Amino acid sequence: MPGSCRELRVSYFEMKDQTMKFDRLGRTDLKVSRICLGTMTWGRQNSESQGHAQIEMAMEAGINFMDTAELYAVPPNEETCGATEEIIGSWFKKTGKRDQWILASKVAGPGVAWIRDGAPINRKSIRLAIEGSLRRMQTDYIDLYQLHWPNRGSYHFENSWTYDPFKQDRDSILPNLREVLQTLKELIEEGKIRHVGLSNETAWGTMQYLQLAREHDLPRVVSIQNEYNLLRRYYDTDLAELSHHEDVGLLAYSPLGAGVLTGKYLGGAIPKGSRADISGSFYRANEFSEPAVGEYVALARKHGLDPAQMAIAFCLSRPFMTSVIIGATSLEQLRTNIGAIEVELSEEVLGGIQEIYRKYPKPL
Repeated sequence: MPGSCRELRVSYFEMKDQTMKFDRLGRTDLKVSRICLGTMTWGRQNSESQGHAQIEMAMEAGINFMDTAELYAVPPNEETCGATEEIIGSWFKKTGKRDQWILASKVAGPGVAWIRDGAPINRKSIRLAIEGSLRRMQTDYIDLYQLHWPNRGSYHFENSWTYDPFKQDRDSILPNLREVLQTLKELIEEGKIRHVGLSNETAWGTMQYLQLAREHDLPRVVSIQNEYNLLRRYYDTDLAELSHHEDVGLLAYSPLGAGVLTGKYLGGAIPKGSRADISGSFYRANEFSEPAVGEYVALARKHGLDPAQMAIAFCLSRPFMTSVIIGATSLEQLRTNIGAIEVELSEEVLGGIQEIYRKYPKPL
């Protein structure tokens, strides 16, 4: 049973010899584990006790970095909004181990009706969001506070085929970005947050934040949390160059394509309790992604690799990667995903990945 004492004991003996790796978060003095504990299933697919068990397992493996958001749990709805942060908060209260974690959370962008009536990110919404997150997580500070998605829209969240930046109102963007950074500076001065990050952002948007920080003595963004996996490699182009020159590393979410890259949805399968089962449909498992996923899974098995570990290890191999955010709905899945930290992909495997990528450069 997930979360049982027996399963936790087994996990310790299997994982205690693993060596976690760490990387610097931007230009800060924080060293974060290269595997970050994702939490968004807690409160919907996972119970409080299961969330707590995942935290314990991650700690045993040397992970010190945990990511959440005011929007979570996912798939999102009004009833479970904030539930994930509450589960984290109850663990902090129970254990008193808040200081052993570098904690990241996010303020929601516009368009979610049950979060501040869908209001955009601005001074008022940030102030309301941070107070709610601090209360739910029973802490007085957040190490990394991120903007979940831009007010002007994003090509993430399945919008890459319809994304249209030419509809943006140029005159309103920069004043809003400056207001946001000024508000975040005030929160840093008040001790409520330590550092600032972006999410679902573009190269242009990131550079505007960096420029405003330079010009007006405002907080410098230290990271970008965007989707990155074998099926979605947008970051390989302009954002990779930005990461190299500006020391703004990627925190990759969905390294398994929301589970698709494990192969569990191949052939139209919908495992009980999976996100596809809960949501009733699943956008990443479709006729375009199926051939690519099938080849990636076959490549992994040809070389004696677990498909999930190969997918995560590939993300970890990228030079712009600061940390890979892994999520799981069972301790068995979590143990497998954490184990990717020990996997070194051979040149033959990397070459095979590249061959498949050339065949299916954008299947989603």
